[in-house]
Amino acid sequence: MSTCFLTSFYLAPIQYYSKLYHYDKVIVEKYCHYTKQTYRNRCHIASANGKLALTIPVEKLPNEKQFTKDVRISYHINWQHLHWNAIISAYNSSPFFEFYEDELLPFYEKKYKYLFDFNEELRIKMMELLQIDKKQAVFSEFYEKNINIKQIDFRDTIHPKKSFNFDADFNIIPYYQVFIEKLSFIPNLSIIDLLFNTGPESLIILSKSHQ
Repeated sequence: MSTCFLTSFYLAPIQYYSKLYHYDKVIVEKYCHYTKQTYRNRCHIASANGKLALTIPVEKLPNEKQFTKDVRISYHINWQHLHWNAIISAYNSSPFFEFYEDELLPFYEKKYKYLFDFNEELRIKMMELLQIDKKQAVFSEFYEKNINIKQIDFRDTIHPKKSFNFDADFNIIPYYQVFIEKLSFIPNLSIIDLLFNTGPESLIILSKSHQ
């Protein structure tokens, strides 16, 4: 049985969902130390002007070693309204936006206390919409330092500031994007880019994304 370790991400990139699809067992890390400028609280979508980062503000950390599961979302700005408007602007004309928007809108209306809870409920919803019917990921009960040779650790390697080319098993499959004629194809965006643009075919693309 193949096993991989992932961290909890906000509307994670396609690379992340490729792991959820292809690995027999996925362990989502709760006890890693929260670090800034990662996919934990940001995602990338394709706007009319290019790749756009959407970032969830978090409350000021009491120290640098807070567990990811304990990080609280900040509502000092109405980020949910801003993110949803950005998503509408980017994908309103995509082939499948109207089909899925009602499934995702509640995540931008309900207020969540913890970032981890928000991310994980959203991940489960995305797996449902993508029809990834494999066993749900499990949460870690402690931070596992000793990864054996049958396990793959992606906890710190899937990162917005690191090239996804490090991942020899991840295969980029081009697909239609709303602004592809203007911007050319932008790889490894948030999973919603794939979902809104390809709908049910998302699963086919994910199935081909692992080599």
